[in-house]
Amino acid sequence: MLSTLRNAWRIPEIRKKIIFTLLMLLVFRLGSSIPVPYMNKEIIADIFEKTKGGILQFLDLMGGGTLSSFSIFATNIYPYITASIVIQLLTIAIPRLEELAKEGEEGKKKITKYTRYTAMGLALIQAIGYTFGFFSSALETINALQTTIVIITMVAGTAFLMWIGDMITEKGIGNGISLIIFIGIISRLPKDLINTFNLISIGELSVIKVVIFAIVFLVIIAFVVALQEGERRIPVQYAKRVVGRKMYGGQSTHIPVKVSMAGVMPVIFASSLLAFPQTIALFTKGSPSAWITKYLTPQGNVGVWIYSILNILLIMFFTYFYTAIQFNTVEYAKNLQQNGGFIPGIRPGRPTSEHLNRVVTRITFVGGLSLAVLASLPIILSKIFHMHVSFGGTSIIIVVGVALETVKQMEAQMLMRHYKGFLN
Repeated sequence: MLSTLRNAWRIPEIRKKIIFTLLMLLVFRLGSSIPVPYMNKEIIADIFEKTKGGILQFLDLMGGGTLSSFSIFATNIYPYITASIVIQLLTIAIPRLEELAKEGEEGKKKITKYTRYTAMGLALIQAIGYTFGFFSSALETINALQTTIVIITMVAGTAFLMWIGDMITEKGIGNGISLIIFIGIISRLPKDLINTFNLISIGELSVIKVVIFAIVFLVIIAFVVALQEGERRIPVQYAKRVVGRKMYGGQSTHIPVKVSMAGVMPVIFASSLLAFPQTIALFTKGSPSAWITKYLTPQGNVGVWIYSILNILLIMFFTYFYTAIQFNTVEYAKNLQQNGGFIPGIRPGRPTSEHLNRVVTRITFVGGLSLAVLASLPIILSKIFHMHVSFGGTSIIIVVGVALETVKQMEAQMLMRHYKGFLN
């Protein structure tokens, strides 16, 4: 990874993209320090202290401290992620959206536009919930205009983050939305490490527990790397054919089927959906909020198991969902047949499609289940050992996965540049 970064930095074109990406992420971190007007920061700090270990801490962790500081990015990028889930699920249910998805670049642009509109609506709902719900006691406005400014500021913050993400994807290195989440998570790591060392020094935290969790995290990192790199190679043979006086085909190759074809997106989507009912709990007080905290959050004695089971099921679902979108076995089998290719021992056409579907289904099950267990393991262990861990399995999977994907994109761009130079 370090070698790739060093080699990429030496290439002027890629160096500009890296610098652009870093500057955009710096803008995100600077914006995270700009507070929303008319909000009492001391009251917000008290609310976070009283709800220590709850959904607020999770949302704050994934946002890089934007919620605890109640910055202009308080609603963060998650309305856009939730909107992406909704639109992609509707693509299957609504024929018109399905047609748009198959129309190529133009259809993709329209779907992106619908996703942004939906994200703005969700950001507005979330901003209203924060303002009049859980953080209503911190609101210091004297008229409707000032209250409107508070809400518009948070919605504009989400819109600006969407723009930063698009700019990074288009002109920088890596997936912009994933990198924003990545930076948000790792920005809390130094503070968490300092707090851990302080707790050890005063005797409130056992060194053995810290060592056990460190080993678990290292194992998770190793497994995530293995999942991202692992693949099943399906052999493919191309038939020989004569065109004019030349003979074509006859070579052997393979179809690489990744164990984790969907990457970290299932984990991001699952965590976003599980955060949704907990976010609703912030808008209400009393028994509804207490019920959600008890049964649908890792903080409840029953909730930690329900949350973990739902987390596993959602990650499995989104793994299969994303894999089905990215790897269409029917189209793949059709393309192989048209180009004279076949899998040894398998008839071309429908049998090839069924064979590919069986292989992909089994591989996806292993990949999805592994991701789900790794994401849920630290939550369960923290409950068993009675140890609060903010930087959990979900965070580690996202950080490692995004880092690997970004480096791969960098390598791909370096390879393309070498090919261009060769052709020129």
